[in-house]
Amino acid sequence: MSRSSNVAARIFNREIRTPPPGTSVHSAREFYENIVPGHTIYDIECPDHLFRKFTDDGQFLVSFSRNHQELIVYRPRWLSFSCTGDDCSHDLPPKAKRFESFFTQLYCVTLASSNELICKDFFLYMENNRFAIFATSTTPPIHDAPELEGAIPGVPLVEKITFHLLRLEDGDILDKKVFHNDFVNLTHNMGVFLYDDLLAIVSLRFQTIHILQIRESGNLVDVRAIGLFCREDDELFLNSNAQYMAVSDKTPVLQWTGVSIDPDLHRRPTSRDSTFLTGLKQRLLSFVFRGIWNEESDDSLRIQSLKKKFYFHFQDYVDLIIWKVQFLDRHHLLIKFGSVDGGVSRNADHHPAFFAVYNMETTEIVAFYQNSSEELYNFFEQFCDHFHVASGHPLYMRFISSHSNNIHALEQLKSIKCKADSSTQMLQFVKKMLGSVAYSCQSQSPSPYFDQSLFRFDEKLISANDRHRQSTDHPIKFITRRRPYTLKFKIKPGPEAGNADNRARKISFLFHPSLPLALSIQLTPYLQPSVNIHFRR
Repeated sequence: MSRSSNVAARIFNREIRTPPPGTSVHSAREFYENIVPGHTIYDIECPDHLFRKFTDDGQFLVSFSRNHQELIVYRPRWLSFSCTGDDCSHDLPPKAKRFESFFTQLYCVTLASSNELICKDFFLYMENNRFAIFATSTTPPIHDAPELEGAIPGVPLVEKITFHLLRLEDGDILDKKVFHNDFVNLTHNMGVFLYDDLLAIVSLRFQTIHILQIRESGNLVDVRAIGLFCREDDELFLNSNAQYMAVSDKTPVLQWTGVSIDPDLHRRPTSRDSTFLTGLKQRLLSFVFRGIWNEESDDSLRIQSLKKKFYFHFQDYVDLIIWKVQFLDRHHLLIKFGSVDGGVSRNADHHPAFFAVYNMETTEIVAFYQNSSEELYNFFEQFCDHFHVASGHPLYMRFISSHSNNIHALEQLKSIKCKADSSTQMLQFVKKMLGSVAYSCQSQSPSPYFDQSLFRFDEKLISANDRHRQSTDHPIKFITRRRPYTLKFKIKPGPEAGNADNRARKISFLFHPSLPLALSIQLTPYLQPSVNIHFRR
């Protein structure tokens, strides 16, 4: 049955008809086909800030000052103005074409000290108590850092990284967590993952996963550190089995089976040249060994298989470092391993990678895959939502389109998959698709205008992913999925008359999660950003 494009008719149908069981939310979301941000104010007068994003509940717009020192938070509000006579049929009055007509500034708070800068690409939000996590760091990172015991060679060093827990309602800074002489990849939240009230921070330099809990009181509490040790009492166990104690350079050193152990070593793993493997690496090697051992029942075949698959690649496994981590649930982590070069590179697609599922309670590796594993790809294709939707997310966050919950996204994926004719092409396809795993936390917009069951658009130009894109002078079209495939609205970034020069430009889109409201911000080198507001008039 065709659906009317008239809002009044759809409201009337909603009153007299009951949607099929389990489809009430889907039926309500179809109203977004009629309520679209089809009107644009070009080059709006706005503060010279770095606009980061809307919070997932739509209550706040987060931005940073140009000097990367201050946090400025706005409250979105709807445009309101009055007019008399024939003026109402014409363009908006000048007073309505200002940033302050759409947003109200709540506060401005200084986050960074004099020698620190706010990491503009990092921001996480807890909706249940409206806490936000920001990061500041000293810059720039030291790439030729001196070797330090426990540090991984080739990983840069940042003198100080500070995570700030802040209440967005009033800007009150509740707690801080500081890392010294470390490196955490903060670009697009890559090195940090938030799941309910649990926070995982990956120290690339010292190869440690720090698990913290965010209490309702606003405190950051250390839960465990996974790396050199897996259990809280591992260090105590090693020390209690020490054969003797020696004193050197006024620092107590414990000897255990011929390996020197610094009492402070639980905060950082040993260097690559050390013969003492970290607890996590030992769990990984044991899992790989047992898996190869159980493949064969004959002892001679087992030995041959171990020589080929385990001992031949032993050093390769030892050299793996942690790239990224994400929670699958409150007890399981998905850990992405790879080489040092891939861990510090912005594009690690061409580097070999491995995935491990780690149980924090039992300290066991329960699964291990290479990034060319078709088994892991099948899991990813069928259960994609389990990789990036947390249990505590509200209902509207579960409508972010993926190939496991949207038939149109699945058809698009299968059409790309069908083009992989040979086994080599199929292998490259699997690696490319698994390149996005593990997902960066809160990296997708829940806006209904990115719902592929409602609208069709060019994903090369715009998508739900939080990324800068190449700007285009052509408007981006949003077309309904239902017949007759009507063009509902356009988003045109940049000046209304187009750009006069050919310089490379980047564009970012900030869509409100529920309102027909969006910002398009065009970034041109050495020029003032061009900000457009798209809304329903």
